[in-house]
Order: sequence, then structure tokens, then C-alpha cells
Amino acid sequence: QVQLVESGGGLVQAGGSLRLSCAASGRTFSSYTMAWFRQAPGKEREFVAAIRWSTGSTLYADFMKGRFAISRDNAENTVYLQMSSLKPEDTAVYYCAAGGSVSYHRSAYAYWGQGTQVTVSS
Repeated sequence: QVQLVESGGGLVQAGGSLRLSCAASGRTFSSYTMAWFRQAPGKEREFVAAIRWSTGSTLYADFMKGRFAISRDNAENTVYLQMSSLKPEDTAVYYCAAGGSVSYHRSAYAYWGQGTQVTVSS
């Protein structure tokens, strides 16, 4: 059974940094794409970043403008989202997802974690 468990969320001041982690278990993820999405209150869930586990190739949403970085640790089966220069509008629940192809679209990801709350105060 696939499990994705996020951690690392919390409260941070604007301009600060956080690193989110997603621990993956239940199968071999070497052929998978791992992604981060986020959902703010009253808004649709939106794509943040994705990484192809085997090659390390990445895809980012335009809004991040270099503030976020996705990475993975093969030995630990963990994917990270390093977030810096955080803004109040980054406040959301951040979700980890796993799927077969690198995509901006939610439908490309079959497995989802429970989410971790990130709150950025002004």
C-alpha cells in the first residue's frame, strides 16, 4: 500500500524559509514522478513543483520565480520542498503526490498524502 507522509509545515514570518518533507513507502518509486501541490482556503488545489525520481528532472509552477526547490533523497525515499522568501499568499495546505508522468495536472497523480499546513504571517 502506497503511503505518502508530509511533514515540516508550520508558522513562519514573511521572508522566512521552510523545508517540507514527503516520506514515500509501499512500493518502488524509481519510475514515478513526485510532486507538490498546495491548496489555500476557498481556492483550487494548484501545482507547485514536480521531480522525476529516476532522472531528477524538475518542473516548477511559474509563480514560484525561483523561491522554491524540489529535490529527492533516493536512499531515504523522501522528497523535499525547500521554500524561501515566503509570502503570506504562500499560506496553504501543501500536498505530496506520486504519479507516472511529469505534469502540472492533478489527474496525473494517483497517490496523495494527507497534507501539511504552511502559514506565513505578515
